[in-house]
Amino acid sequence: MSDTHSHSGSTPRGFETTAIHAGNTADPVTGAVVPPIYQVSTYKQDGVGGLRGGYEYSRSANPTRTALEENLAALEGGRRGLAFASGLAAEDCLLRTLLSPGDHVVIPNDAYGGTFRLFAKVVTRWGVEWSVADTSDVESVRAAITPMTKAVWVETPSNPLLGITDIAAVAQVARDAGAKLVVDNTFASPYLQQPLALGADVVVHSMTKYMGGHSDVVGGALVVNDDALAEDLAFHQNAMGAIAGPFDAWLVLRGIKTLPVRMDRHSENATRVADMLSRHPRVTKVLYPGLPEHPGHEIAAKQMKAFGGMVSFQVEGGEEAAVEVCNRAKLFTLGESLGGVESLVEHPGRMTHASVAGSALEVPADLVRLSVGIESVDDLLADLQQALDKK
Repeated sequence: MSDTHSHSGSTPRGFETTAIHAGNTADPVTGAVVPPIYQVSTYKQDGVGGLRGGYEYSRSANPTRTALEENLAALEGGRRGLAFASGLAAEDCLLRTLLSPGDHVVIPNDAYGGTFRLFAKVVTRWGVEWSVADTSDVESVRAAITPMTKAVWVETPSNPLLGITDIAAVAQVARDAGAKLVVDNTFASPYLQQPLALGADVVVHSMTKYMGGHSDVVGGALVVNDDALAEDLAFHQNAMGAIAGPFDAWLVLRGIKTLPVRMDRHSENATRVADMLSRHPRVTKVLYPGLPEHPGHEIAAKQMKAFGGMVSFQVEGGEEAAVEVCNRAKLFTLGESLGGVESLVEHPGRMTHASVAGSALEVPADLVRLSVGIESVDDLLADLQQALDKK
């Protein structure tokens, strides 16, 4: 994976440089090095229809959001980025742009519960059909495709089982079928993985997670390389209105500046945590693509810079034992979401993935999911050790 990014015809830059500088133009009036929060709804026009800088109304465009969208496109190596009020708002806009009644989508058998709910409870009502495939198995994806398939949806690493999909291989399958490949890159972030370079058509992010990085903002993003698709997405975004507000855009833009250093620490800490868990007698299985025994390890090593900060594991004693581990943790905060600087623990079956109960995406009852933060790793290891110790 390339560690350089071209933008505006300039010399390619390293990711860290791009994260700090793309879209972050100094204010022309004051010289402020951080783009202002343009907390404004409307703009004075230079005569009827004379838009200054292309701005007329902040649902259509806002300078703070523009700065973030330029940054997103540069980080993912895309031509256009779009910032939304949430990850699900981004997904909703994408699906309504790509699909019509009668169309079909292949979705993964391991995915964020909210994404599944969007397909199962909302998209279905529009007459869109979907079927489930194990996206870590290319032939499973191929077998799930129908003549009406317009999109193949992938999460890699997946939520919460940390499955790995070969993006380039599935991109070829989708391309052969005339379908778009959508990759949810939330768990990896563009620092660790760039799906567009591997053949994906659309990248989706919940910017609430690693992009924001501080558990203080909700946001979503789409990044694409196709100009026509970008225009179609922008039309729907404006028509439906679920845009990122200026303060939210500013918070994500600030978070992204430290994304590379945070992801390095998240990955280092998670590797140590996964290693410790794999040796603990009460842990029956550790799900982390950085472990050599993980079935997707070689593909992850090929398409990712490092293995990320998410670790899931199963414990002996079933559901009650898993819940007990979550409740006994002290430094790991019991909470939903992920990707912040602080470590979180949750029980997917009862929390983030309750919506998939009884479906093909149902998660194991004995599963615990960790979002490993950037604290001192010895403190994290000690907390997990005491949480796993029997009373």
